[in-house]
Amino acid sequence: MGALQPWHWLILIAVVVLLFGSKRLPDAARSLGKSMRIFKSEVKELQNEGKSETPVTPAQPPTQVQSERVEAPVTPPQAQNHSDAKPA
Repeated sequence: MGALQPWHWLILIAVVVLLFGSKRLPDAARSLGKSMRIFKSEVKELQNEGKSETPVTPAQPPTQVQSERVEAPVTPPQAQNHSDAKPA
């Protein structure tokens, strides 16, 4: 008396058809199929997002490296020659 027998399934199907009608059952099955496809695609998308992220590795402490810091020389802006300018 564990599993449902075939005649149990027939009675169950007959009750469902009587309750919901034969016109609404295909629409319900179609909408259930669409919902399952959307759900599966969303689950796949979430799994792909999780795989695409690079795993975070712990930061290593910086090593003591002495390097000379070379800076570009700062040149003062050249003075403009105002002798060529026209008086205002």
